[in-house]
Amino acid sequence: MTGRPLADAELRAITDRTVGHYDRSARSFEEATRDHDVSQNTAALLEAIEGPPPFVILDLGCGPGRDLAFFRDRGHEAVGLDASERFVDMARAATGCEVLHQSFLALLLPKARFDGIYANASLFHVPTQELPRVLAELRQALKPRGVFFSSNPHGDNTEGWSGDRYGAHHTLERWRKHVTAAGFTELSHYYRPAGKPRAQQPWLATVWRAV
Repeated sequence: MTGRPLADAELRAITDRTVGHYDRSARSFEEATRDHDVSQNTAALLEAIEGPPPFVILDLGCGPGRDLAFFRDRGHEAVGLDASERFVDMARAATGCEVLHQSFLALLLPKARFDGIYANASLFHVPTQELPRVLAELRQALKPRGVFFSSNPHGDNTEGWSGDRYGAHHTLERWRKHVTAAGFTELSHYYRPAGKPRAQQPWLATVWRAV
């Protein structure tokens, strides 16, 4: 981070470079993550949604479609979204679901469409200065009392480049402040992988209700 606001051109460059990384490594990424056990995360979202299923669920940053297929297979209306064209093509081919080709910094989402938004290992790519706007847009895309799940690598409120990927790593307290300000109330949080000492739990998962 430069310590100053990022200009529009810099934000576009962050998106382009990060998305380019995923476009180039799409197949190896799919192979490396295919068997990851995220059942704790999918359950956290589904169990928090009120009312009878099936639900309309947005998989935000769906990648090649692993979790999109999970939601579809359980009878939900699963919609994917990714900025990587390679991932969008792979997710559509793998699942047959609607998959939106959109950047997190240029979302065009329908209002009040989704019962739940599932952002697994994706929103940490949003520069902190843009996070309030992005979270507000996600809030508007949820139905009243809809549920927002996120899992991000946590850290000490620093951000910058790791190779060709840009990431922001927040403490629970800072992340909580951002999401609460966007119109959500916290339902739960936990660190992953389960059963490990905190120093070996790089992922912070949080569950929120739109209010």
